[in-house]
Amino acid sequence: MDLIVEGRGTFVGKHQGRLRVSRDGKTIAEAPVIHLEHVLIVDMGVSISSDAVRVCAEEGIPIHFLSGIGHVYAGVYADGLNGTVLSRRAQLAAYDRPVGVTLALTYIRAKLENQVSLLRYVGKYRKEAAPELFAEMTLVAAELRDALAELEALRSEAAAQGATIDAIRERTLSVEGRAAQRYWRVVGTLIPEALGWPGRETRGARDPFNSALNYGYGVLYSEVERALVLAGLDPYGGFLHTDRPGKPSLVLDAIEEFRQAVVDRAVIAFVNKGSALEQDEAGLLTEPTRRRLAEKVLERLEATDLYEGKRQALRIILQAQARHAATFLRGERAEYAPFVASW
Repeated sequence: MDLIVEGRGTFVGKHQGRLRVSRDGKTIAEAPVIHLEHVLIVDMGVSISSDAVRVCAEEGIPIHFLSGIGHVYAGVYADGLNGTVLSRRAQLAAYDRPVGVTLALTYIRAKLENQVSLLRYVGKYRKEAAPELFAEMTLVAAELRDALAELEALRSEAAAQGATIDAIRERTLSVEGRAAQRYWRVVGTLIPEALGWPGRETRGARDPFNSALNYGYGVLYSEVERALVLAGLDPYGGFLHTDRPGKPSLVLDAIEEFRQAVVDRAVIAFVNKGSALEQDEAGLLTEPTRRRLAEKVLERLEATDLYEGKRQALRIILQAQARHAATFLRGERAEYAPFVASW
């Protein structure tokens, strides 16, 4: 289970094998440590005891802190998780080798294929009810397939030339960016007009739908970072996203594989089922809205999909993909196969 903590003045402590959440001396939630996967603190003004931190570290339960806009500003892990070095050595060495190019391009390939899968999933419910919209979605899916072909041609060219990721980054991002414009254009037709969506915006967005997406990505970010750390990888040593102090570039690379299946699908369903995206005077999502969004994203992570011949929870698939990336970088796996959600 996941423990989501919100509300100024809330305190998280340890009590007889449980984490207890209280406010004003009253218990508002408890979670048995033995069943706990993740602690997510989604508000300012929350306190946590050293005993709670210690038991989470000892049991391998990460604690992540999110801001009101979904930015993960801190993560707490057991210190021993940083003691794995073989995968990290291979990861850093791969930056200037073809294996780094392959991993980066595979992450983008997975993103494009999952965009197609999501459009197909949503489209099958509109084929009869909204034929014009279905035709538009079919056209965009075909355009995304063209982008995939362009990406494959770039991969073949890079392999033939022995190019590094620095040599092909700009062209790769161009393919990804043009595909994203097409994808988000059609997503805009799938949500209520009342939301007044201006198009996709990331940092600084104040409209409700973009704010919900950004917050959902923040929740997913914490899960991706956790998976990478448990796989022995350095969250800051990415390939497609450039190096910069404090920039978790590998998390930003790896999250691309799961954005659509986990967050986009959850948030689109959230608004289309009539759930309100409430905002405060500053244009930020309210605490209850952030909690509901976090719960929906975490529910999606527990949903199953076909993976390696059987149905498994998306959370398990995410962790498996992180481990596959580590073994691929170490040269123990011949290829890194992308996860593509079913539709």
